[in-house]
Amino acid sequence: MALSTSAWVVMLGSIAVLWGTAVWALVRSLRDEDEKLELLNEQGEIDTYSPRSMTELREWIRENPNDKHASEARERYNECVETLRRIDTTFYDWSQSEIDSLERL
Repeated sequence: MALSTSAWVVMLGSIAVLWGTAVWALVRSLRDEDEKLELLNEQGEIDTYSPRSMTELREWIRENPNDKHASEARERYNECVETLRRIDTTFYDWSQSEIDSLERL
């Protein structure tokens, strides 16, 4: 049984969309990693969390103070706060006011 022309077009279009998306994601990831590496080479360290991630981590720590992972989470949070105060250029989109408002836990 032979496939119709429209079936071939749909299959080839689907393949192109999937490959295009995969290539775009790979290129974007590699660019991000290249930018992180440049910042590491220039500054010796980079911010490890985005503003949203830090907010979520802080909320989790406050809501789960007795969790077995709370001390490690607190340590990672505090490390990022200190790093943000030391570095000149952030990888994630941090404003100076956001950095200034952070407190160690």
